[in-house]
Amino acid sequence: MHEPGTPRWSAAVRAAHDALAGDGCAVLSGFVRASFRDRLRAEGEQIAPLAHHETRVVNVYNTEPDPALPADHPARVPLERGNAFVARDRIPVTGLIHRLYPDPAFRAFLAACVGVPELHELADPLAGLCLNVVSGGRSHPWHFDTNEVAISLLTRAPEQGGIFEYVPGIRSAGAENTDEVAAVLAGEDAGRVRRLRLRPGDLQLFYGRYSLHRVTTVRGATDRHTAIFSYSGRPGVIGSAERTRQLFGRTLPAHGGPRSVRVDGLMD
Repeated sequence: MHEPGTPRWSAAVRAAHDALAGDGCAVLSGFVRASFRDRLRAEGEQIAPLAHHETRVVNVYNTEPDPALPADHPARVPLERGNAFVARDRIPVTGLIHRLYPDPAFRAFLAACVGVPELHELADPLAGLCLNVVSGGRSHPWHFDTNEVAISLLTRAPEQGGIFEYVPGIRSAGAENTDEVAAVLAGEDAGRVRRLRLRPGDLQLFYGRYSLHRVTTVRGATDRHTAIFSYSGRPGVIGSAERTRQLFGRTLPAHGGPRSVRVDGLMD
């Protein structure tokens, strides 16, 4: 990561770039060395109790219900969300994931993988970096991300379930493609859904803004922990107040203010 331009660095970038171009998802297996994985897991277990847990009915866009929309619109399909998030301001700055998130070499490497000049940290003080916790019997339902590129690192795998499922490129910056989204939600287009079982230490790069995705129900006593590193091609991206309350149970003055930036006009 800290040796740009070397043969191994370039090979990793090419592989990730090709995978992203192919289906919007790339996995760097074993990104975290085996000697660090126990520490990574332990740090996640230490902060997991700080997660905001909330079970509520949402839609795929995490927006407020709009009865003016047609009855078959995907925004009117109820989904139960039962996962939890530890916000960035509750993750120790000495932790491995907090040290990695802003690291210039890490961001430069990821930018090369994605094929953009630069990736910026989110300006969001809560959502830029977080730990996702999915407990037994819970799942993270179908949704889209606020930012274009989601980078995640599995720090603890569940005993069963917790499969990452996604539909690459189902919408674009200029088109919601609601009919296609509705078909996936209704289970009518299962052939488009791709499935991925991640292992601890795997780094995933994913175009989550335009690819519908979810984590299936976790089974067993071991929670699924994932560090989520969120970046954008533009500076200043901040989550909406409503989305932030859903994820973290609170907002800060920055949310919904004049610094909020969206890279497109999609529903969210």
